[in-house]
Amino acid sequence: MDRSLSMLYLLIGMKRKKVTLTPLTPGRPRAFDAEKALNRAMHVFWRKGYLGTSLSDLTGAMGINRPSLYAAFGNKESLFRKALECYSKGPSGYLGEALQEPNARAVVKRVLHGVVDLLTDPQTPRTCLWVHGALSCGDDPLREEFAAQRGAGLAKLRRRLQRAIAEGDLPPDADADALARYVQTVNFGLTVQASTGAIRKELLRIVEIALKAWPK
Repeated sequence: MDRSLSMLYLLIGMKRKKVTLTPLTPGRPRAFDAEKALNRAMHVFWRKGYLGTSLSDLTGAMGINRPSLYAAFGNKESLFRKALECYSKGPSGYLGEALQEPNARAVVKRVLHGVVDLLTDPQTPRTCLWVHGALSCGDDPLREEFAAQRGAGLAKLRRRLQRAIAEGDLPPDADADALARYVQTVNFGLTVQASTGAIRKELLRIVEIALKAWPK
């Protein structure tokens, strides 16, 4: 065979075997809105509690499959922690806002009215996500975290009441720790009352009595 013809066949064969390399592209974007999915998960936990919520409940509400849930949020416990954070910044944000009120009584009034507003909102479950989660976590490792969060919330309120004592807003012999625990207990109690059927009028009556008992 002619040498030039042989080279031609060889080049044709090489061309057929040539592999075309395509540049690397970034990973595919998520096919869902993570913020909306987290908000939906928050409402499932809010309604059913931590232990009462299954992965099927979550994926069904979020509109995603399990691999997508794990990839975006980690496991169920990790997702619940994110849902709690979302809840604290959103529906229960009134707790942090209350601490900015000008005097101690206004702080307590804002806290207690805030929880009543939350519990009687027709658009949300008649309970508190945090309280429901704490009561339904059993012996889960989250139990310790709930205790830590309760302690942190108590400490913030106690510091605010200590400031009120220093400013003369509360009597000098007032017990800031006991008062903070009192407010927290009434707060949690309102949640239990609402979750078992108490209506807004009944809850506000409890708040009224609690404020009457507040030291002057």
